[in-house]
Amino acid sequence: MHEKLLQLIAKNKDFGDEDAILCRQFFEPISFSKNTIIEEEGKVPQFLYFVVSGFIRLFYYNEKGEEITTHINCPPGFITSYFHFMNETISSENLECITDCDLLRISKNQLEIIINKKKIFKDFSLSVFQQALTYNETRANELATLTAEERYNKLIKNYPSIIQNVPLQYIASFLGMNPKSLSRIRKNNIK
Repeated sequence: MHEKLLQLIAKNKDFGDEDAILCRQFFEPISFSKNTIIEEEGKVPQFLYFVVSGFIRLFYYNEKGEEITTHINCPPGFITSYFHFMNETISSENLECITDCDLLRISKNQLEIIINKKKIFKDFSLSVFQQALTYNETRANELATLTAEERYNKLIKNYPSIIQNVPLQYIASFLGMNPKSLSRIRKNNIK
């Protein structure tokens, strides 16, 4: 189950057999069923997850009690409530498996051990967290500057499998619109 992660790390740096052994040792394989909440709001996030297969979302409840999806992870890739994971603070977000998921996970303590053992893991983890920051900044900018239709088209272009695997209400929330607006955009794009 570690192959996708090993390929991703090896693509970025000079990666040897010893590094692959450490990766297998520190990243624990785990599977969850569809609709499982794997990290809960009101708690410190325990793990950084690498999504081998399946779809996961981060969401919170707004003041009206509505679910607001802030991130949908399409495999392969990392996901957690990054700020709270790194700072070991209580998160207001939930991490939920949208589909059945195969994951690799690592705790903050284990992550610190592995990055102190080998520079390749330190460099890789910095790259992962920089990508998360860039992603969040880009997403905030797109929500502010792109039309709803432009956001939808960009999502479908970059992640075409999302429509077959993620309920439309989560996609609509993630794109900052209501489900009716998303349905209208999708209908207009089919014509």
